[in-house]
Amino acid sequence: MMNARWDYGEAVRLIRNVRNDGTYPGMDPGDFLVRRGSVGYVVDVGTFLQDQVIYSVNFLDEGRIVGCREEELIGADDPWTPSRFEFRDKVRAARTLSVDGTVLVATGDTGEVVKVLRDAPGGVAYHIHFDTLPGRVLQIPEPLLEARDPAGATE
Repeated sequence: MMNARWDYGEAVRLIRNVRNDGTYPGMDPGDFLVRRGSVGYVVDVGTFLQDQVIYSVNFLDEGRIVGCREEELIGADDPWTPSRFEFRDKVRAARTLSVDGTVLVATGDTGEVVKVLRDAPGGVAYHIHFDTLPGRVLQIPEPLLEARDPAGATE
């Protein structure tokens, strides 16, 4: 077997959201399974197509055992910066955003997360595509955003 980075019982953290690829029983393909940042424990190690190590990880809080590729995991104690929003989340500007006095985004304008930047200077930031700025993407610090639908916020 290939060299596995983690062994049975070791704690790992998921660094990408995992959705059902059609192999998780009882759920439709595309359904959300486990949120990035979740910690689980390796319960099995195997391979896929003889060139990828696959870990069966028991995410106790979610009550699911999910197959994860090695590049989707880090050690549970490795540095990790949680984020309030994820890729494709709908957000709203918490205040007016301007550059050199020109208003680009008004308070309440809506947009979508295109990319999460966990290592941005000053904390988590996002690339956001605002509906009012077609063809443009802005890098916005987390404190300047709020959930578009507070009931649908991913806290």
